[in-house]
Amino acid sequence: MQIGELYTYPIKSLQGITLSTAELTARGFPYDRRFMLLKVVYNDDGTSTKKNMHVPHFPEMSLFYTDLIYPSMDGAESGRIIVTYRPPDHAKSRTLEVPLQPDTRGLEELAIVMHQSPTKGYNMGERYNGWFSKCFGYEVVLAYLGPHSRGVLGSFAPEKSVAHMSLNNSWVSMKAVGGLTIATLLLNWVVGPGEISVREMLPSLAATVVAVLLLGWTRYGGGWARKGERITFADTAPYLLVSRTSVADVSARLTGDEEMDVTKFRPNIVVAGAQTAFEEDFWAELKVGQDQGAGEGLARLLLTANCVRCQSLNVDYATGKMGTGETGTVLKKLMKDRRVDKGARFSPVFGRYVFLDGKSDGQTVRVGDAVVVARRIEERMVYDWPGLTN
Repeated sequence: MQIGELYTYPIKSLQGITLSTAELTARGFPYDRRFMLLKVVYNDDGTSTKKNMHVPHFPEMSLFYTDLIYPSMDGAESGRIIVTYRPPDHAKSRTLEVPLQPDTRGLEELAIVMHQSPTKGYNMGERYNGWFSKCFGYEVVLAYLGPHSRGVLGSFAPEKSVAHMSLNNSWVSMKAVGGLTIATLLLNWVVGPGEISVREMLPSLAATVVAVLLLGWTRYGGGWARKGERITFADTAPYLLVSRTSVADVSARLTGDEEMDVTKFRPNIVVAGAQTAFEEDFWAELKVGQDQGAGEGLARLLLTANCVRCQSLNVDYATGKMGTGETGTVLKKLMKDRRVDKGARFSPVFGRYVFLDGKSDGQTVRVGDAVVVARRIEERMVYDWPGLTN
């Protein structure tokens, strides 16, 4: 198998950008979902609230396309997002440039909660809000995440995922063995016959500590486990992975010449070459990259949860509305046999959520890189994000 496509989405729920190469970071590809849109909703008493905008509830978001101008090495170019609005009635397109890393001084701070995971952002102001509001036909706010992030809930993080518990348990077990060894030595020293001196105990204690430290170092790639995973405006994990073979299975369910648009699944990583559709349900860990010998140069991707799907699959990108005909039946077709997650009984599964192994932070992946399944699981994961409503 190999990397077939890579995508990033600088503004959540707008059209994404195809990449040929990308840097892996703990919080996703650089600049992925650092911005999002909020609809201003006015209450009867004259006050207002801001509602998170997601494409299944606001399908017109699919009419906005993005491109990235990356910062230059010499600092002459600070980096921009180019947003293009393409109306469905063939009216003239409109374009807006948004700085990749805005100066947040003086900007209103916003409290944002997404899927029960809170964070803060910044109101980008009228220059940007007014442009989007004119395109949408109602008042919206462009929010920038800035240095903030969101906590990962449920068991999505690798240290809480059943898919990775066996590895974590080896670390826990060694700690338990070390603790038991120390407790035994202390007990013998206090109450045992032929009292053991502290000096006599030191070699055993030192050996136990060294063993525990070495195991932790080896297991986590030269560092301790990364605790408290953080994410951006991405729904529940820094990366989403899908299989081209599974996308082809969906296309085969559509009549006529219809083909499923892989971008409707909003993936970051598309794997090509899987032998069977939906085999990714049972992938626990992938190694990706150009092997330089002894596994060097390979990034480790940790798959921790299934992605449960919604009406976003039925959006017609040409009209910015819910699809009619075959375009609007994708979710229903997947309902027939893809409700395979016991934690999300009424939602079909397509794709997997992915976190990055700590040692892989900063590595680069490219389209065409080899993908190897390093570890599988026997049973599918169970979705337990508390924000899911079934």
